[in-house]
Amino acid sequence: MKSFYSLYDHLLNAAINKKIDDELKKLTKFDPHHLDCLLNPNMHPTVIRLGDCDCDEEQKEKCQNICDFGAVTKDSSGNFVVLDDQCVGCSKCIANCIKHNLSDRKDLLPVFDLLNNSDKSVYAMIAPAFSSQFSENVTPGKLRSAFKELGFTGMIEVALFADILTLKEALEFDKAIKTDSDYLLTSCCCPMWIGMIKKVYNDLIPHMPPSVSPMVACGRSIKKLYPDAKTVFIGPCVAKKAESREKDIADAVDFVLTFQEVSDIFKIANIKPENLKEDLRDHSSKAGRIYARTGGVSEAIQNTLDYLRPNRTIPLKSKQANGVPMCRELLNEIKEGKITENFLEGMGCVGGCVGGPKIIIDKDQGTNYVNKYGEEAVYNTPVDNPYVMELLKKLGYDTIESLLENDNMFIRNMTK
Repeated sequence: MKSFYSLYDHLLNAAINKKIDDELKKLTKFDPHHLDCLLNPNMHPTVIRLGDCDCDEEQKEKCQNICDFGAVTKDSSGNFVVLDDQCVGCSKCIANCIKHNLSDRKDLLPVFDLLNNSDKSVYAMIAPAFSSQFSENVTPGKLRSAFKELGFTGMIEVALFADILTLKEALEFDKAIKTDSDYLLTSCCCPMWIGMIKKVYNDLIPHMPPSVSPMVACGRSIKKLYPDAKTVFIGPCVAKKAESREKDIADAVDFVLTFQEVSDIFKIANIKPENLKEDLRDHSSKAGRIYARTGGVSEAIQNTLDYLRPNRTIPLKSKQANGVPMCRELLNEIKEGKITENFLEGMGCVGGCVGGPKIIIDKDQGTNYVNKYGEEAVYNTPVDNPYVMELLKKLGYDTIESLLENDNMFIRNMTK
């Protein structure tokens, strides 16, 4: 296990300094499996095993039952492995492995290969939870400058595409909710919530609008506007690494990094974002910015629906589930007919994305900073945001309502 992380640190330093080819030639004592996991991460599962399991039987029984999605099993040698087709990247198995024998997939080396050795444009797509993760003094504009220092073509705030998905889901709600017994499950944000519905509660799928996540919407939009571009999502979540590989949406995102990985890059490359110039470009509304915390999606869609359909006879009544146990509890209540709300939001991490496994600051701090960034937005909803309207036109949508008409870019197949 230690050799994996020491190898990782060694090669990351070499990649940042553009000497990785020279360093690879010097390596003589290493685990070929570890090296291949680092150099070719897309050929390996979201969660990789770094060595043999040598725990006692009591601990092995705990490991057997640790996964809420049935993704942990034993191989023929008695070692625990994570089944990639069942794994949603919740990270629970990684956090509970007492031998630290599991790791999430590391995408950094191929990202730096792109930055150093490719003539393609490479865009950093930053999750809405980024506010003050890299220091209170790191503004969005300074962070954009930092990514450009690393060699990225630019940084795009995924909140701008959360704005678009807010419009789409508000329209979906208006279309679907016609009686007091109708309800919708949010479908566009948390891959753990979606994974739980698809893998465990799949009879509820008809109540989910087939929207992609803001990450996927961002990646697809970049690639439509710049067909040769490469996209790298950056956020607090290992589950996004699993989501990016799902077959029906794998066209959108090439690599996924976490906030912690990017923080390490800045330290190794001696980049201090707080000291860089401002490079302001994005113009997301409050709606898209607050997706990062529990209740944000519901609030965004509520406000947008009020703007679009002020005279609706059936109002939006929301309920949120915070963390995987509460998500399961809410889904059971739905099946048992115990709900009275018509818009149900689930977040796999307590607090929402600001409570993800790869955050840098405390989730309560993260929530405060996300709320502050939301209040600083010039526009309250995507409906009154001219930049959203301009982007939609560039993508081929002449009206807001056209998001529901023959839309291929922002929908997915929920049964896959």
